[in-house]
Amino acid sequence: MLTRRSFIATALASGAAVPLGTVAQAQDYVVPEVVMPRMYRLADPLPPGEIHVFPNDFGLYWSLPRGDGTVIRYAVGIGREGLYENGEFYIGAKKEWPSWTPTPEMIERDPGSYAQYEDGMPGGPNNPLGARALYLFQPGRGDTYLRIHGTPAPRTIGARVSNGCVRLINSHIMHLYDQVPQGTRVVLL
Repeated sequence: MLTRRSFIATALASGAAVPLGTVAQAQDYVVPEVVMPRMYRLADPLPPGEIHVFPNDFGLYWSLPRGDGTVIRYAVGIGREGLYENGEFYIGAKKEWPSWTPTPEMIERDPGSYAQYEDGMPGGPNNPLGARALYLFQPGRGDTYLRIHGTPAPRTIGARVSNGCVRLINSHIMHLYDQVPQGTRVVLL
């Protein structure tokens, strides 16, 4: 099992930030250098073409399909304590500027925040799912209602803030979205 310590110990940090396009973010927010995606080559590689999320590291690692141990690490926000679900999933759907509807459990937990959206919210810059979303499915279960998605709140990256999903800065999810095919294996540790 790959732990954060062994990951860091075996990674050869190239120090190269991954060049990304831009998308509208909070007007007064400058993405800190520490949050920018980075490429690494692992001495003990992850399986190629998979996504692995290390919640204690607030990192999502996309292992490039070329199979040489190269990964791109994206900084993420993750589910609050008790709402993050670990396990193995696959990307069952991909959507650009997705609409969003809170789950019944979210409305029950916090009706003041979510009841107003029980009929859904159209996609757009203020939508909680941001610019792109990868929908996590499991065999026999189907849609888990867990997502890897963008966020209109980039300051939440590096924190336990969501209702179970994994969130990235909008330009970062756009970069990841363009690389990962539907059916990709996802491991939430």
